[in-house]
Amino acid sequence: MGLIHRKDAGTSVARLPSPQSSGDEKVSVGADHGHDILDSPETGLHRGLRSRQITMIAIGGAIGTGLIIGTGSSLAKAGPLSILISYSIVGFIVYMVMCALGEMATYLPIQSGFTGYAARFCDPALGFSLGYTYWFKYIIVTPNQLTAAALVIQYWVPREKVNPGVFIAVFLVAIILINYLGIKFFGEIEFWLSSIKVLTIVGLLILSLVLVLGGGPDHDRKGFRYWKNPGAMKTLYGTGDTGRFLGLWSTFVTATFAYLGTELVGVTVGEAQNPRRVIPRAIKLTFWRIVVFYVLSVLLIGMLVPYNSPRLAFATKKATTGASASPFVVAMIESGISGLPGFLNACILIFVFSAANSDLYIATRTLYGLAKEGNSARIFARTDRRGVPIYALGLSAAISCIAFLNVSDDSRKVFTYFVNLVTIFGLLTWISILVTHIYFVKARRAQGIEKHQLAYAAPFGLYGTYFALGFCIVIAIFKNFDVFIHVPGREGGENFDYVNFITGYLGIPLYLGMIFGYKLLNPKTKGWTPMTADLYSGKAAIDREEEEFLANKAAKQSGGKSGGWFYRHFIGWLL
Repeated sequence: MGLIHRKDAGTSVARLPSPQSSGDEKVSVGADHGHDILDSPETGLHRGLRSRQITMIAIGGAIGTGLIIGTGSSLAKAGPLSILISYSIVGFIVYMVMCALGEMATYLPIQSGFTGYAARFCDPALGFSLGYTYWFKYIIVTPNQLTAAALVIQYWVPREKVNPGVFIAVFLVAIILINYLGIKFFGEIEFWLSSIKVLTIVGLLILSLVLVLGGGPDHDRKGFRYWKNPGAMKTLYGTGDTGRFLGLWSTFVTATFAYLGTELVGVTVGEAQNPRRVIPRAIKLTFWRIVVFYVLSVLLIGMLVPYNSPRLAFATKKATTGASASPFVVAMIESGISGLPGFLNACILIFVFSAANSDLYIATRTLYGLAKEGNSARIFARTDRRGVPIYALGLSAAISCIAFLNVSDDSRKVFTYFVNLVTIFGLLTWISILVTHIYFVKARRAQGIEKHQLAYAAPFGLYGTYFALGFCIVIAIFKNFDVFIHVPGREGGENFDYVNFITGYLGIPLYLGMIFGYKLLNPKTKGWTPMTADLYSGKAAIDREEEEFLANKAAKQSGGKSGGWFYRHFIGWLL
């Protein structure tokens, strides 16, 4: 099979023949297997996201309430060693998911993203269910971020003085406006917001290390003191090894929630410039992001804050409204720093705002992709002159108004319910991506596409995919085990917590119901075999588009040195 090898990611293109397409092919990159949907000015997206923007969005969008706020409850529930183990294991799973997604996305960077891969490589019913599952996730996580923002503001303004709904409304209007002004404006705003987030977390890690070594105002060299007293692992619902294991397992929900959103690079490919170069770089750096920003963060927090600290928000009912929402802020207070917590809370507010902004973007593009594939009303595929799916944006934004539940209910309860819902939808998304990758690998092998012919290949192959898939399924099934355990005085029920059971597992019957419902309504639809999976439709058009982009880029750079040297050598590894 013919191939132009990629000697330089910026100057040559990996090409494979497209036997199902002719030279005059006009298939949309969002086309379904079996029928073509042509792009038009009324339904097309604009490739306006630059490399630096996508790279920063990928990391910035994943750093949000799960890491900055949610770690507090896990630490208080299970202890520092437990959260270190859970964040490390889930981090490895996320890396496997990203590798699987990266292999498919670099081969065929279509506008519909991984929902399109599921429909083309596995089964249209899976693509349908995955698309709506992912959309459900983001129309829930967006108001979740808004709820978290209102909670953080209570550090300065108690809810008794100003209704949280006021702040929710302000943030909601702001993110709608940013998304409405077009992909270039969104990309630039999100780039700088995410840059602030990255710089903040790096500074926070450095400060935390200084405090651990005794460089704070209290000059207290803490080290691993809190791992000895009160202890490294806290027992939960039992004693001894059983209690410690249950405590450890309970942290996997929060750890999973913290990593949700990392896979959003699979959605941005439809608006990315030169995606076959951008995506592999983002995927390869995922491992180091996980180690530096997540694993190191929970390690340092576990050294700075004891799990029995009364200041940890959300952790116990003893937490007061004046306590900080973030364990990082608690660490500052515990170390005797009085001025920094307020500044850090302001940075956390930017974290949450940026996450809400990118979440609304993903919700909009996911609904747009469903409409492009014929799985939703056609009106949601319509775009304005800036390439913004305005109707999809309008519906996703309207649903985000459920954040106003924060006005009439306790913030801690709403946050917990949202975490439950979002976590199961996120796990089902990861499971679908991994299943699709298995089908993709089998299809490319059957159709004669070798591993060395790909622009990027998952380093652990199918072994890593099967491992991550098995672990995701186990977490999805047992993540809310504690709803069946007798807990005296529990609000949802002492013997059976029906509220958390519903929010924790609602996504599974919805996910399976949409798959079987699609089959019932489309009885002639069958899953693809390795030989019938569509690996070529739309690929020739994408290849030509990439060649044109690279040719134009080379022409612009021919007159002088290539820019971005400092970015590539000193910042790119981090981003």
